Amino acid sequence: MKDVSFSISAGDYLCIVGENGSGKTTLMRTLLGLKKPDSGQVLFGDGCSVGSNSAGGGDKSCKQNHKIGYLPQKSNLQKDFPASVMEIVLSGTLNESGLFYTRKQKKKAVSAMESLGILDLKKQSFMELSGGQQQRVLLARALCATEDILFLDEPVAGLDPKVTLEMYEMIRTLNEIGITIVMISHDIEAALEYSNHILHLNKDVDFFGTTEEYKKTELCEHYLCHIPDHLHHDDDCEICNEHQHLHEHTKDHLHDHDCEICDEGGER
Repeated sequence: MKDVSFSISAGDYLCIVGENGSGKTTLMRTLLGLKKPDSGQVLFGDGCSVGSNSAGGGDKSCKQNHKIGYLPQKSNLQKDFPASVMEIVLSGTLNESGLFYTRKQKKKAVSAMESLGILDLKKQSFMELSGGQQQRVLLARALCATEDILFLDEPVAGLDPKVTLEMYEMIRTLNEIGITIVMISHDIEAALEYSNHILHLNKDVDFFGTTEEYKKTELCEHYLCHIPDHLHHDDDCEICNEHQHLHEHTKDHLHDHDCEICDEGGER
């Protein structure tokens, strides 16, 4: 990749799209400090940076790493991880303090599970869950790690259409309560429906701008940019109404002032 320059503002929902091999995951890993750029640098506002993100080798470690959550691509290692749902979700809080979980961290994990509809699974083995349930667990884990921004690498890959829509609605709800979303996706149509900014890669930046601007480009037309009917809300559609109910439930819970994710004021 070369000549990649763009900016993300608080509250954005950015979708990174492009063909296989275009550099999407490489870019995300660089943003997260997991890969060092050959030149240039990655800058974070609010006094936060991640890992070794400068080509000069300067390690600007973030003192507030709990502001960033990351859901990587699915792997067989994740699928077969021998731990309970509660243990995996709780592990998202480990970067906040020492080796022992606090009452506040446990409450945050419960809130994240409840908001994503998996609280009843907390004692189950992660290995026994369906693919959609596992992705909800990993999203809850990422949510425990962040107050500000979520990096999601193809979070709906391998999921059936119904579960895919549920995941998209959950992610949109998280964005609506103020969490910035940076998501890699191969689904151009969903990117147009849910995001407000598009970054289209092909080893360099083919496009960066608002979703509305992207819809007007020939590049968008080339990638079959129409939005299908099933992604529009229809008051007479049972599936749409089910997802609208899920959207409102998740949003209401995350706006709960007794919720650790909404309220930075600590335990009440």
